[in-house]
Amino acid sequence: MKIKSKYSVYGLLLIAILLITTGCARVGAKQTNQDSWNRISKSKHVVIGIDDSFVPMDFREKNGTLVGYDVDLARAVFKQAGVKVDFQTIDWSMNATELRNQTIDLIWNGFTITPERKETMLFSQPYLKNEQILVTKTKSNIKSTKDMSGKTLGAQSGSSGSQDIARFPNVLQNRIKGKSPILYDSFNNAFIDLNANRIQGLLIDSVYAKYYISHQKNPSDYRIIQSGLPDEEFAIGMRKRDRKLNDYINSQLDRLQKNGTITKLNQKWFGDR
Repeated sequence: MKIKSKYSVYGLLLIAILLITTGCARVGAKQTNQDSWNRISKSKHVVIGIDDSFVPMDFREKNGTLVGYDVDLARAVFKQAGVKVDFQTIDWSMNATELRNQTIDLIWNGFTITPERKETMLFSQPYLKNEQILVTKTKSNIKSTKDMSGKTLGAQSGSSGSQDIARFPNVLQNRIKGKSPILYDSFNNAFIDLNANRIQGLLIDSVYAKYYISHQKNPSDYRIIQSGLPDEEFAIGMRKRDRKLNDYINSQLDRLQKNGTITKLNQKWFGDR
């Protein structure tokens, strides 16, 4: 009888542990499905995923300090709520996965609104206009997208530009060598190959290209060509359930637009824009 009693006690303990574990799992799942603003506003901490080589939006100075248009804007947006902003460098081609896995709260890095991205995430209101342009070396004598016939094109992996190549195949995809671009983890590496003539053209965000070229020793070595692709808008990407977080961000973008902060940032990073 004692043996049976002993095993009965163990059995009851095991059942109790399973019930507690299951209960905790359900609580955790419930918390996971909550709007992130509840946690962010209480913890006073938000994590933003970035590509820290995307000038002038988010990039590092020679001493390693992170600076840029989006760095300034993100801090201004969350300052009102006393929330500390933590910028986390991510593999840009995995940005949607990082957001889904909750390793970051936001994607805020010259992030273009696209139909594909809207299927998996929620976007804030736009705060900056952009366009995809074709950059070539002047000596290559490429003066239009038509001149890219049989040439090698580069683009950043996971970028809106790489998506546009497939969405509008008659612009570049059907012309370029192999009907597929060379994809790079960063525009820095893409420019290295362009300078070495390993690619003859680079489809790139105008904000990056114009900043990069203007800071080169000989800007005239490069030619900027209008791609003919649709204009774009930068916004902040977040999980679809985060509507309170989106409402807060939009209210702050409105406030910063009205008080002149965004105008000052445009002048700081782009000159007269």
